[in-house]
Amino acid sequence: MDEPLALEHLLVHGRPAGHPVARREGQVLDFAAFRARATGWRTAFAAHGGRRYALFHEDTFEFAAALFGAWHAGVCIYLPADARPATLEALRAHVDGFAGRAPADLAALTPVVDADGTFQPLSPVLAALIVYTSGSSGEPTAIPKRLSQLSSEVVTLGALFDAEAGDAPVLATVSHQHIYGLLFRVLWPLASGRPFDAHGLPYPEDIVAALRPGPALLVASPAHLKRLPASLDWASVRGHLRGLFSSGGPLSPEALQACRELLGRAPVEVYGSSETGGVAWRRRDTEDAASWRVMPGVEVRAGADDEVLAVRSPHLDLSEGAWFTTEDRARAVPGGFELLGRRDRLLKLEEKRVSLSAMERALVEGGLVKEARVLPLAEGHRVTLAVVAVPEAAGWRLQEAGGRRSLNQALREKLAPHFESSALPRRFRYLEAMPVNSQGKSTEAALAALFDPRRPAFQVLERAPERVLLSVEAPEGSPYFDGHFPGTPILPGVVQVDWALLLGREHFALPPDFLRLETLKFQQVIPPGTQLTLELTWAAESGRLGFKLTSAAGAHASGRIVLGGGVG
Repeated sequence: MDEPLALEHLLVHGRPAGHPVARREGQVLDFAAFRARATGWRTAFAAHGGRRYALFHEDTFEFAAALFGAWHAGVCIYLPADARPATLEALRAHVDGFAGRAPADLAALTPVVDADGTFQPLSPVLAALIVYTSGSSGEPTAIPKRLSQLSSEVVTLGALFDAEAGDAPVLATVSHQHIYGLLFRVLWPLASGRPFDAHGLPYPEDIVAALRPGPALLVASPAHLKRLPASLDWASVRGHLRGLFSSGGPLSPEALQACRELLGRAPVEVYGSSETGGVAWRRRDTEDAASWRVMPGVEVRAGADDEVLAVRSPHLDLSEGAWFTTEDRARAVPGGFELLGRRDRLLKLEEKRVSLSAMERALVEGGLVKEARVLPLAEGHRVTLAVVAVPEAAGWRLQEAGGRRSLNQALREKLAPHFESSALPRRFRYLEAMPVNSQGKSTEAALAALFDPRRPAFQVLERAPERVLLSVEAPEGSPYFDGHFPGTPILPGVVQVDWALLLGREHFALPPDFLRLETLKFQQVIPPGTQLTLELTWAAESGRLGFKLTSAAGAHASGRIVLGGGVG
């Protein structure tokens, strides 16, 4: 095991020139290459000027070099979660430039060749990062991070996990563009001298292939670990898995059991947030309800203020002695704490206060759904409540027997004893899995999009684990026919693909990121009022969602949508 290096001194003291830093498509990238690339990025940032840059790069080695180059140029890096046009555009007013990826009308900064590779130590008080919350409860919030916070957390990870991890390289299904992936996939490996893969693992079969050559650590999220197909040859590679990490949300009992059975071990679950950094950890090898163990240097308190968990930590940028109040409820136990669920989210509805959290708990306790999110929707001048839920088998059976309205009514009846009738939800959506982003989080925006009026009405005709057959209407009043084309309206092809993806997300646990289309064909146009049959097939191992749109007139469209896990 190599001697750990502080982030402040990583490029000052360095490692031997040939020390492996990353692996890319069979090629080893050494410390000399990393130093040279970081030097080129530092020169580019300094020459361009400015102190705030957005950085997005799919390649983790290039991202790491750009990050350290920026820091040594005195630049604060803003971390967008993705490179979608809207995401980059939202950063335009906050940064002096873009590195790696930029809005279409701007040039992204690129590194230059530079011979001067000498570095001075970084200041611990450097304004190093702006990271963003996932937006699971509203708009993402910008969180500033000083270098001392990141450095302190890397030291903590090393103290906890270096001995067990050894020299095993790091593989990841999560993106380095958010704080968990950045720490576990980039900063901790660099500080500990452990190489990392420059490319992520979007599909389960990629994990199997990456583990086949030898020992490795895997950094994942609950969203990825609950999608491990039992059909893959895990038995041949699980002996190579030296460490498994999960963070970003609660790990479901099904995902925990899959890890134990398929990967041969329970993951180290890390509890924390963008605001707090790492707070606690646990590994549930045999005990499903194991409590959380507080990380070294971190203090927690629970029990006061309605059992809300508060944190004091060097991973936080607060005044000395200050506590950060989380949104989680907890109970203190010897050596740690037990989580009791999220703090109540209160909403004033019809002049009465309603706890959305209590409503979610009541829905799950009713036995018809295993996961539920309640959110407010604005409808004109009034606000109504909507439910997005993942039904239990009993819930699906009820819907199949009596239609969606029967399940809607059954859930309202479960809530009626606890909430006033004026507060009961009026709109419902049922999914096989909650939609998640690249951070493994279900954002309020993604949930609200399920109630978009442009979403097509449908009925389930047949449903199986990897295939669903739907009856879908293209109504005459759909806004998608407006202007396409005057006098002879037809449903645009892009809408047909969008419907396939939207309805696919409602019926399968799909990865978050659209990658590309394959074998796309449009056979004949769809006029207003057409009653369509949509067949969707999901191949989890290859990340391909197949679709076929037909009607009494014959075939209309078909193709495959390739999706990925949102890794960088």
